[in-house]
Amino acid sequence: MSTVVITKSGEPASRRTAAEGVPWSLWLKAGIIGFVLVLLYKDVLVDLAHDWWTEPNLSQGLLIPPLAAFIAWGSREKTLGLPARPDTRGVLAIAFACLLYVLGKVGAEFFLPRISFVLVLAGLVWTFWGSARLRSLTFPFVLLATMVPLPTILYNSMAAPLQLFASDIATKVAELAGVSVYRDGNIISLAHISLGVEEACSGLNSLAALMVGSLLLGFLQCSRTWTRSLLFCLAIPLSIAVNVVRVSGTAILADYHEKFAMGFYHSFSGWLVFVAGFAVLYGLSKALHHWFERGVGAK
Repeated sequence: MSTVVITKSGEPASRRTAAEGVPWSLWLKAGIIGFVLVLLYKDVLVDLAHDWWTEPNLSQGLLIPPLAAFIAWGSREKTLGLPARPDTRGVLAIAFACLLYVLGKVGAEFFLPRISFVLVLAGLVWTFWGSARLRSLTFPFVLLATMVPLPTILYNSMAAPLQLFASDIATKVAELAGVSVYRDGNIISLAHISLGVEEACSGLNSLAALMVGSLLLGFLQCSRTWTRSLLFCLAIPLSIAVNVVRVSGTAILADYHEKFAMGFYHSFSGWLVFVAGFAVLYGLSKALHHWFERGVGAK
């Protein structure tokens, strides 16, 4: 004959003990995993945060982790409402992330250890919560991946062609505006001054910021994956276009007022073209939602 001990609340003592023990076990697992992550990625994340703080073209990275966490927290009811089904396939993702970490450390490459941190987090969610909850957190993880700057070799390979493209188009625009101009590589020669389109004027800085902006606007304005993806793709030519406008404006103004073009305008135009680009991006997000997600103009 068995005896069941009933507590004051009317629940069996064994059931209450098991229920109360689960949160502690979860906290223990989370604590161990968190300790290992801090041990592995402390230097990587500190170095990444230092780049955000000291490099103006990477400063948007300071906002991305809080935004990703806020979005994930805001959708917590949807995420936690899905069944948690641990999946061992997530271990493969963790193993791949660890391989990237090792390769980055061995090869002294900054991008691989940094992006491996995002992949490890996704792999942990996949392993302990399952693929359904991972899919519900897709956008926060994609947004989190944008906090990692491009690899140096990729950045340099893209910067040179964009510099030449911006120089070429700016020269043609200046000629159409009646300015006497000659281009030699990335050097734009005017009557009284020569302008060098440097790496910072390649458009990659505004590209990174506008791509992050397109992700956020797509999340807020669009509801379909393909319209969000289209908006993200449109951010690439848009960033190149606003940079060409900036270089063209500098060339035209320098022919008429050198000090103004190389002083106030050159300093202010970077922010101005970004605001203009973001405004265009916002208009595109509204248009995509209006045309393709409400049926207007889709016939």
